Amino acid sequence: MKEKIKVFVIADHPFSPSGVGTQTRYMVESLLETGKFNFICFGGAIKHKDYLPQRLEKWGDDLVIYPVDGYGTQEAVRSIIRTEKPDMLWFMTDPRFFGWLWEMEDEIRPLVPMVYYHVWDNYPYPEFNKVWYDSTDVVVGISKLTYDIIKTVSPDVESCYLPHAVNSEHFKPLSKEERSQLREKMGIPEDQFIVFWNNRNARRKHPGTLLFWFKEFLDKIGHDKARLIMHTDPNDSNGPNLLSVIHNLGLDEGQVQFSTQKVDFPDLAAIYNVTDVTVNISDAEGFGLSTLESLSCGTPIIVTMTGGLQEQVTDGENWFGEGLEPTAKAVIGSQEIPYIYEDRVGKEDFLEAIEKVYNMTPEQREELGKAGAEHVNKNYKFENYTSRWEELLTSIHEKYGSWDTRSEYKTWYIEEV
Repeated sequence: MKEKIKVFVIADHPFSPSGVGTQTRYMVESLLETGKFNFICFGGAIKHKDYLPQRLEKWGDDLVIYPVDGYGTQEAVRSIIRTEKPDMLWFMTDPRFFGWLWEMEDEIRPLVPMVYYHVWDNYPYPEFNKVWYDSTDVVVGISKLTYDIIKTVSPDVESCYLPHAVNSEHFKPLSKEERSQLREKMGIPEDQFIVFWNNRNARRKHPGTLLFWFKEFLDKIGHDKARLIMHTDPNDSNGPNLLSVIHNLGLDEGQVQFSTQKVDFPDLAAIYNVTDVTVNISDAEGFGLSTLESLSCGTPIIVTMTGGLQEQVTDGENWFGEGLEPTAKAVIGSQEIPYIYEDRVGKEDFLEAIEKVYNMTPEQREELGKAGAEHVNKNYKFENYTSRWEELLTSIHEKYGSWDTRSEYKTWYIEEV
């Protein structure tokens, strides 16, 4: 019997609620279903009660999760590679978190290939990332923008485009009757316009800005006509004190509702289904999973035309909500990321977009949402996501090998001077 391909994963904990964690979970669970793979995962980016290896009864030894601080350490990576002998290393998130990992690529790549699922938010082309791309066997872009960046900055590195996906078994449109029943259960009047915001309370997501602009929208249409549901932690230290903001704006009489508990996919899908529009006005967004989930549930979106959001709201011909072009593109930077655009949208553009959706008839919003769900099914189908990962990781294993069969890796190169 052919041995299973063993994949060492470094990313957010696959059962954490983050976008990175969710996509890691989708990839891992779907490939486990094939019976051709097993996984050793570093469960990073969350706090842990203890650091004992975690197993699920369903998967047994085919899925072992090691809790780590951050994304792990060089010593922990060395230990896993030497004791578990994986066939490849798969890692995902922003490259600024993985400098320490690429620094030891001369230890890893002679034994196993490195596969990077790359998250990047915006232009200009990050030439400073070239050293990282060139230190990887295969770089996979989560969005069309990211894929263009990889091809332009490091054209000699093997790369491909494999966008995020959502599980349509959970995130799907419900019937009118089911939506009405959910609204009644949640205490939402049938004629109230519901705006949903599902993000971490963080600076780049601009939750405070949204609250100020939403107040202006309510001032115009009436404070009882619409409600903003924010699925976030209002006290997150990475963002503003949202409870204080709504109090000072006079929005603490039901105009804004917080959903703070972590919920399973079906419960989250229920919120999208009672929603009239989902909003994301981030100034930088690698992909934006919440808006894809919204579209999959048949709910239109209002988004900044940045990162992966812009390929969700339009396919180039049709629109599945309102795309807000940046009114300013500031170049920001840090010691790790010398430059990147920060896309800011304008208040008037946002108010015009939300009023446009508000003034649609329920039938018009339903048609817009239906088109969005078809867009997701066509271009971000969950089954395609899982089958492409199976095909890609299998081909990488066959082409690059591991340990005794390792190939396509050179520790030298010839350059004409």
